[in-house]
Amino acid sequence: MIEIRFHGRGGQGAAVASSLIADAIFSEGRNVQSFPMFGVERRGAPVAAFIRVDDKPIRVKCEVEEPAYVLVMDPTLIEAVDVTSGVKPKGTIVVNSPREPAEIGLDEAFDVRTFDGTTLAVEHGLGTRTAPIVNTTMLGAFAKITGLVGIDALAASIKKYFPRDRDGKNAKAARAAFEASRRG
Repeated sequence: MIEIRFHGRGGQGAAVASSLIADAIFSEGRNVQSFPMFGVERRGAPVAAFIRVDDKPIRVKCEVEEPAYVLVMDPTLIEAVDVTSGVKPKGTIVVNSPREPAEIGLDEAFDVRTFDGTTLAVEHGLGTRTAPIVNTTMLGAFAKITGLVGIDALAASIKKYFPRDRDGKNAKAARAAFEASRRG
């Protein structure tokens, strides 16, 4: 079983991102489980979301405590939340940042990757310049870096989830992120 944890801030789309990628993985024929963890947090408060992926039915019903992959949508969370908590040795942590992985300040025991999802989100008109919505850009990068889901399945799930996005800017942003990222 593969376990994934998302870290974001309220309003960034971490819960939506986990649902989108779970839908895409499911469409490729695998079993998935996706759920967020938040309470009465306000916009900007730390939130988490979880995914499990397996080829057989998933019967576990608890938080993901030992993820193989972590996606951090806001780099300031690294100072506020222990994003490495329980991550498996050599686990992959993808951080939304223009900085190089070595500059992030995470333990070298992890495979830390960075991708500037914020700039790409702004370029594609996702959210505003002051409050970009990075979920689809980070999913495109995550798909390429991890190889857990294909970009076509991800783009189809994004289009299904955002039917009012007639221009397809979310799917286009995910594809651009996928193309701009490097596989592990």
